[in-house]
Order: sequence, then C-alpha cells, then structure tokens
Amino acid sequence: MPGTNLTREEAQQRAKLLTVDSYEIDLDLSGAQEGGTYRSVTTVRFDVAETGGESFIDLVAPTVHEVTLNGDSLDPDEVFADSRIALSGLLEGRNVLRVVADCAYTNTGEGLHRFVDPVDEQAYLYTQFEVPDARRVFASFEQPDLKATFQFTVKAPSGWTVVSNSPTPEPTDALPDVWQFEPTPRISTYITALIVGPYTSVHSVYEKDGQSVPLGIYCRPSLAEFLDSDAIFEVTRQGFDWFQEKFDYAYPFKKYDQLFVPEFNAGAMENAGAVTIRDQYVFRSKVTDAAYETRAETILHELAHMWFGDLVTMEWWNDLWLNESFATYTSIACQAYAPDSRWPQSWTAFANSMKTWAYRQDQLPSTHPIMAEIRDLDDVLVNFDGITYAKGASVLKQLVAYVGMDAFFAGVQAYFKRHAFGNTRLSDLLGALEETSGRDLGLWSQKWLQTAGINVLRPEIETGADGVVTSFAIRQEAPALPAGAKGEPTLRPHRIAVGLYDLDEASGKLVRGERVELDVDGELTAVPQLVGKRRPDVVLLNDDDLSYAKVRLDEQSLAFVTEHLGDFEASLPRALCWASAWDMTRDAELPTRDYLSLVLSGIGKESDIGVVQSLHRQVKLAIDLYADPAAREALLTRWTDATLAHLRTAEAGSDHQLAWARAFAVTARTPEQLDLLEALLEGTQTIEGLAVDTELRWAFVQRLAAVGRFDEAEIGGEYQRDRTAAGERHAATARAARPTAEAKAEAWASVVESDKLPNAVQEAVIGGFVQTDQRDLLAPYTDRYFDVVKDVWDSRSHEIAQQIAIGLYPAVQVSEETLRKTDAWLTSAEPNAALRRLVSEARSGVERALKAQAADAR
Repeated sequence: MPGTNLTREEAQQRAKLLTVDSYEIDLDLSGAQEGGTYRSVTTVRFDVAETGGESFIDLVAPTVHEVTLNGDSLDPDEVFADSRIALSGLLEGRNVLRVVADCAYTNTGEGLHRFVDPVDEQAYLYTQFEVPDARRVFASFEQPDLKATFQFTVKAPSGWTVVSNSPTPEPTDALPDVWQFEPTPRISTYITALIVGPYTSVHSVYEKDGQSVPLGIYCRPSLAEFLDSDAIFEVTRQGFDWFQEKFDYAYPFKKYDQLFVPEFNAGAMENAGAVTIRDQYVFRSKVTDAAYETRAETILHELAHMWFGDLVTMEWWNDLWLNESFATYTSIACQAYAPDSRWPQSWTAFANSMKTWAYRQDQLPSTHPIMAEIRDLDDVLVNFDGITYAKGASVLKQLVAYVGMDAFFAGVQAYFKRHAFGNTRLSDLLGALEETSGRDLGLWSQKWLQTAGINVLRPEIETGADGVVTSFAIRQEAPALPAGAKGEPTLRPHRIAVGLYDLDEASGKLVRGERVELDVDGELTAVPQLVGKRRPDVVLLNDDDLSYAKVRLDEQSLAFVTEHLGDFEASLPRALCWASAWDMTRDAELPTRDYLSLVLSGIGKESDIGVVQSLHRQVKLAIDLYADPAAREALLTRWTDATLAHLRTAEAGSDHQLAWARAFAVTARTPEQLDLLEALLEGTQTIEGLAVDTELRWAFVQRLAAVGRFDEAEIGGEYQRDRTAAGERHAATARAARPTAEAKAEAWASVVESDKLPNAVQEAVIGGFVQTDQRDLLAPYTDRYFDVVKDVWDSRSHEIAQQIAIGLYPAVQVSEETLRKTDAWLTSAEPNAALRRLVSEARSGVERALKAQAADAR
C-alpha cells in the first residue's frame, strides 16, 4: 500500500492521462479558535486523454463525506483509502470532481498549522504545502507538473485577516465572514497558500516605470512593536529592481505579501505572492548584523522563487536542487551587486556558512549528485540538504564564471519567456545557456551535476634561490567517496582564480598584488603565467571563491597564514582560509588544539561578524567532539577564558560585544564565571554597552539551568517576565537542560512517549536535552533511542519524526560502542530509505569525531 507516498512513475502516468484546469476550494475555518477539524469542499475540473482511464486524487483527511465524479456519487468507504481517492471510469475530455471532507488542523508545521498565541490567546493559521501537503487541506493532484488555477473561498471569524495568493477581497455586508478570492494564474499545488487569523499588517507599493505592485508585511500583534517594516520593504524593493532587470520579466503576480508566522519549520516558503517566513526574523532583542544579512538573503531567496520555481516550475522533484540553488545564488548575487546594497560582502557570508554546509553534506555516506535520483516523495523529503541548496548554488556560481555573467542571465531571460507558467527540466535551462554562451555544457553538466563528491586543489610551487617561481601547477585530487556512497570519484573542470598576497609593511595588511583566472582540468594544470614572478607571502587557490572544491595551502603559505590570518585586507580571502582550517580540523589533518590556537591568534582581528560567530560555533563543536577527551577540559578552560576576555575588551554596544557575550554564555563553567552570569541577570554587575535584553537573558538562564544553578523556580520566574511563545520555547529548553535524571526523563517522555508537543516546542526540548557536558547522564538514552526511533518514524509526521531521529541520536557519545550499536540497529531494524539515511548520516558524525580525537591525541 502506498500510505502517503507517491512514486515518480505514478506521477508520470497521471500527468500523461490528466490535464488539470481549475480548483474551487471552499474552506470553513470559522471554528479555528477551538481547533479540531474544518470542512473542506473541493471542485476540480480536469481533462482526460482517453475514455475509461483510471487515476486518483490525493487527500489526507480524518473523514470524507462525499465524492461526486461527473455527477455520480461514489461511496467514500470504497474509493478513499491510503491518502488517495480512486477515480475510475473517467471520460475523455472534461471531468468534474467534487470532494467534501473534514480536514484537520495540525501543530507540526505541515498542512494547515494552528497556533494559539499565549499573549492574546488568539488562534493564528498558515499553510505549508511543500512537498506534498496541500492534500491535507483540499483534494489535489499533488505533483508540481499538474498546474491549474485555484480559487479559494474561506469562511473565518469576522474581523480576522485572510491572505492567499490572489489579492484579499473585501467581505460583503451579506457575508461579512466570507472571503471569495479571484482565481490564481496557473501554478502548482505546493505554492498555494492561506494565512488566516487576527494578524496585523503594514502596507506599501513597489512602483517603477508604470508598474505598481502592492506590498504587505504581516505578523502577530504581539510582535508588532518589533517589526522593522521599513528595513524589510527596503530589501524587497532592492530585490524587485535587481531581479526584474536581470530576468527581463516583470513580477508575475498581482501583489507581494510577506507573512511572519509562528512555529515555522523552515526559513521561509515561496508561496506565489504570499511568502511565509519564520517569525524569529522579527527580532525581539538586539542581534548582530549577520542576522540582518541572513534575513535579507531569505527575503531575496523567496522573491527570486517568484520567477524560478513559481512562474517556471520543475516537472518533478529531481530538479528541486535547481529551484533552490538558483534562488540561493541569485539572492547572494543581488546582495553583492545591487546598487546601494548594505551587504556587498555577501559572498563572504556564503563562503563562511553555505559552503561549509555543502562540504559537510558532501562528505556523508548519503552524498549524492546535485541532480539526485528522486524515486518518490520519501526521497525528496530528506533531500532539502546542503547539496540541494549550498553545493548547487556553489556550482551555479561556478557555471556563471564558466559561461560569463551576461551570457548566464541572457539565457535565464530566454528561459523565463519560453516557459512562463509551465514546467521544465534541467535540459531546458542548459539549452538556453548554451544558446547564449556558445559553450557546450553537456560534459560540464555530466561531471558537476551527475556525480557526487568534492575535489581537492593543491598548489605545487618551485622557486629558485632568489625566490622567483620556476614552476607552478595546480594538482586536482578526487578523494574516495565516503563508505556506502554511490558513484566514483571524479575530476572536474574548474574555473578558478589564483590570488597572490603580500604583507604591506605600511598598513600591516595582507594585500592581493595579482590575480590570475584560469581553467583547471585533469590531475595537473600548469600555470605558466606565474613563472618568473617573485613568490608572494601567500598563494591562495580559488580566490574569490568561484569554484566548489576543498583548497589546501602550500607549506610556506600555510605557515604565513597561521601567523597572519587576521591580517587579510579583504574579508573573503580570510573566510576562505578560515574555512580551509576548519575543513582540515574536521578531516583530522589539523589537531583541535592547533585549530583553537589558530582561532585565538586571529579572531581578534576578524571584522566580519558573521565569520566571528561561525568561529565561535566551530571552536565549541571542535572542543566538544573533536578534541582528545583527556585534553578537553583544558581546552574548554582556555576557550572560555578567551571569550570572557574578549567580552570585556570589545567595543561597548558593538556586534562583537554581543557575539562574545553569547559565546561566553554557552561555555561559562567556573564558579566565578557562573557568578558573573547571575550578576548580569540580576543587574548587580554590568558590562558597559551590553544590553542584557530578553533573548540574552534566556541564553544566561539556559546555561545556569544546564549546570544546575537554576531550577524550576528560576526558570518559571524568567517565563513570568516573558510570557510569549518565544518565552515558552526558551523555558522548555532550560527545563530539559537541567543536569538531573528526572529532568532528562521528563524531557524524553514529552518528546518520545507523547505526541502532543507542537513542532517548535519539541525542537526546543530536544535542544535542551542534549548537552555535551552531560555525557554520563545521557548515556542510558543511547539504547532507548534505538528501541524507539523506528516506531516514532512510522507513527509521526515527517517533520516531527525527522526532528527526533536527528536530534536524539547519541551524537555526543563518541565511541566505537555507539558505532556498533548503530550498525546493529541498521541491520536488524530494516528502516526505510529515508530513516536509514538520517541515522547513517548521524553515525558518520561519530566516526569523523573518533578520527579527529585520535589526531588530537597524537
């Protein structure tokens, strides 16, 4: 039985038989305040290629009351099973199907999510349909290539806000609680949307050259005081300007709303004209500029999807990577190149965060080609990963370098015009790019998109006694793929730059004196342009981060960078060197103790706050998981002392001061350090410029709970100061973090033995439960994890089950015993492919940590 799955073959057969014309969807959400279920009535008009054909429509619902096909009533008990309504005896030409069902509100972030704000005790609803969850709200042919128009009619409490893909209509005097929307253009089911509740909003208009697009920003009233709508509108307008110029295609929908919604599983979702965004991006407390940059990238990413994904949509989920990679690449490019951008250094953030995610994902046993084989929905649900987003975007950046930016966007323009409101495959885009660039992309596509793994690039430099380069070549390696991964190591063509850097005596900065751009292919590529030149202090391969590859420094450059990493004048080469050092640490080439020394020697000079915050996370992770256990406490002491020293000396009120305060809070350990956290909370001590605001208070409370200083009285007291949804989550994390057997048992039971927690609260509990300095306390849960994870996977929704499978895996128990228990479970439990993948990835982390610990102990 299919359960809730759908195979690619089934989707292809259905697409051959059916052409869907329109949906009329009538939802009665008047009981949303109470929850439970709601009435869903769907009328679908579709054409069938042949008489007598059989197919099915998708629906996940507790009850189906009526099924009427071409006027004939069908017995729901006979035709509805396994999330499908069987449709037989279809007529050639037009068919009309009407389905009446009771659908359920969810608290998992899938389908129609219902949340009650503890501040005003009002219900707030929003839909999340990607990948296959429109069927939780209305009967639908749930696949991206069966596009149609959608007309929503919604009954909701009078006075509420109702937003969908089409502009919001005014209810009539006769029906003050009914909103009848105009039909959408032809779009896919997964980008339809409804957002319903007493949301508050701010409105503006994007106007240019006679074009006028209404803009809206929405959030809950309890967040309204924190909504910086001017900044959000500014980024949005910048995106409209840049994308419409580069795409040469006007924004394709009638309005553009951005809705900050609660308990959202992802960063945001590109619903056509009605983008939903996690409301943690409405900042309640001071954050660093890196958070604003990330939010802006998210806003631009979703806006780019209005063209790439919504206007032109993938035929099947194997091209999900192209959808996400294009939005990621163009959002970063917009930040980097748009006039008056606040973040022209955005490629530094990309190298620092997105690419490290890609490199990590590409070294797991589940690594796969960018263009993955997506056999069914189960495959795609676990494929929203670092390859789909970050490696794909890295390779698109490489493609732009390969064909040229002008040719790239000329091809994109032709692609949009040719396929507007249709569905495509990768070959359609590559064909357009070949036309505009004159490049044959067949071999490039085969090597970059259809193979897995990372290449390593190393310089091979010979110099004479006078320091002049006599030979320069770039060696490319294709390391063996991780055990269990499919495919073969592959050497690829790379378009890269080589940067030559010298220390400027006057400024003390490492400055690029020369840059050479070239194609690297095969095992060894000579670089004759550099022969005869004086050897610089540092040779940096893949300068400007054009390609996707691990880069290693030659011995002389590495020694110089170790002493002067913080001295690079530009932020991007610093980020590339930091990333290389982190990669070497993860690969057990650089001991954790040496990585810590490198960071401590250079981080004080690092101006990019996003890089600083990444280094904070990476150092803590390295010490917790990659350090020799016998040396761990000494390294933690060294790091914690450094965080406090930097906190005290950072510029008052600066982003760096806030970042160091958070880093200190995560690792404070001595009685004196914990006394300081308490004193900062109580206000009996202050640090000039440091605002101990709501979010920072919770960071301190959570650490004090994790070390046993705070218990329910203090946690509950802090929640009384912050009786909000965010406060509930923070309190849940703090309770789960307490170092007692009772606290751990309570947290475990709330997640594993009950299914009542909403998605966001469950995530918060898991985050508190797992504490790296509570290994002994958590040890009994290794066996318990393997006892329950398969049952959890089989009984919970995908998002909820994935949180548990990943979050509760015993990753902090770095031992051969953990590997043995994992292997035994993988053999005996016979999990499905999706769960097997997640557990195998977690196992790989333990295996990597063991190798790194051994390297650090040598």
